[in-house]
Amino acid sequence: MAKQEIHNEDVNNEAGFVEDQTSSCTGEPSGANVADPDQSATDTMAEPEAEVAPSAEELVAEWKDKYMRLQAEFDNYRKRTLREKMELVETGGQDVLKAVLPVVDDVQRAVEAMAKSDDVEALRRGVELIAQKFTETLKQKKVVAIEAKGLPFDEELMEAVAKFPAGEEQRGKVIDVVQTGYMLGEKVLRFAKVVVGE
Repeated sequence: MAKQEIHNEDVNNEAGFVEDQTSSCTGEPSGANVADPDQSATDTMAEPEAEVAPSAEELVAEWKDKYMRLQAEFDNYRKRTLREKMELVETGGQDVLKAVLPVVDDVQRAVEAMAKSDDVEALRRGVELIAQKFTETLKQKKVVAIEAKGLPFDEELMEAVAKFPAGEEQRGKVIDVVQTGYMLGEKVLRFAKVVVGE
């Protein structure tokens, strides 16, 4: 009997050894090393809760806010540029008008001088000086008269108001200028009205 008890004890020890090996091979902790299963479950669940992704409603609200701000900024930009354009249209010719004002002053002085003086030659020289000053002022603003008399008719710069028989030499050329034309840089401000020979 004593021999049988010892044999059973050996079997139980062997069974315990096999159980320890099985648990170590499968990766499952054996009895003494096993942690509390509830505690490990809560540890692994706590990490994902810390990194919660924003919900769809929050994303929609965020993008809606960005859209509304962008739309408000664009409206403000549009209103500002429109206001600047209107100011430019209203005051665009301001520098030209300031340049012409001294010529207007000279014209007024000439009118006053005509009322007081009988010297026709002096008045004529005064008016010529005013006309010259006015032409120079226009040149400073890049406004120049279109040269037409004696030149071939150019429909890009001139407008024929009449045709006049002028012989073979003057055919297709400008005989007379009825109204002077002007250009601003490369752009025609006013076409020259001319009489063309035929």
